Amino acid sequence: MFSGSFVALVTPFKGESIDEEGLRKNIRFQIENGTSGLVPCGTTGESPTLGQKEWETVVSITVEEAKGEVPVIAGTGTNSTKKTVEMTKRAKELGATAALVVTPYYNRPTQEGLYSHYRSVALETGFPMVLYNVPSRTGVNLLPGTVLRLSRLEEVVAVKEASGNLAQAGEIANDCKGQLVLLSGDDVLTLPLLSLGATGVISVVANVLPGDVSRMVRDFLSGKEREARQGHERLLPLCRAMFLESNPIPVKAAMNILKMPAGKPRSPLTETSEKNKHLLRGALARYGLIGKEGTKG
Repeated sequence: MFSGSFVALVTPFKGESIDEEGLRKNIRFQIENGTSGLVPCGTTGESPTLGQKEWETVVSITVEEAKGEVPVIAGTGTNSTKKTVEMTKRAKELGATAALVVTPYYNRPTQEGLYSHYRSVALETGFPMVLYNVPSRTGVNLLPGTVLRLSRLEEVVAVKEASGNLAQAGEIANDCKGQLVLLSGDDVLTLPLLSLGATGVISVVANVLPGDVSRMVRDFLSGKEREARQGHERLLPLCRAMFLESNPIPVKAAMNILKMPAGKPRSPLTETSEKNKHLLRGALARYGLIGKEGTKG
């Protein structure tokens, strides 16, 4: 179930409202181009700025458009165990396949606190869960020993590893083999993590290049390592450009350049700077997505 390229969907806006038709269009584009799964309401989907009704709208639309063809992993994590349980139960009711649960941010719990948090969510919801470790965002690192303990829970099916620490990812892959799936949470490290035992990626750049990211992962998993490396090397400059500023600022800018539904990020995020927009246009042009004059290719 959790193998391949899963897109971390942006939440497109029109003014202050969710662009519902734009979201449907983006999802159809993903499915038509071979995306293995859809991840709404994660970091890329600006979950901290979505109201409860908006969150439900995004998850519901994603489930509707997926039509059971690909899994939907809905972001439900907060820094409150009680609220995370409630959000996860609601995602289950809305028809999601699994929940993406980020480590509690700001609180900075201990490893025992992290274990207790995830265990409570698992036991109180009985719903498949993808752990999400992104220390640069949350201020806390979910260590391999804690992941191993959590992997023994039936509901814990995967971990999205975005610590940037290859040694840590390798330890998780080795210790938890056969117990949970390792997914890359960082586009620039997808190929290295695949070589360590990951089976896929939750990708930001897949918002604009779903087919190419899917192909790179598929090539590696099918033994075409040379082709996968070539795909990775070609994607790398654009992957880096997607993080010139805080995600999802650059990817939304890229989608707007490509005339895809995206809109502006919500405050406190701002639009990308002119300097970085220029660098982003250059990366898109070198990939062949737009012409040298900035028009869509």
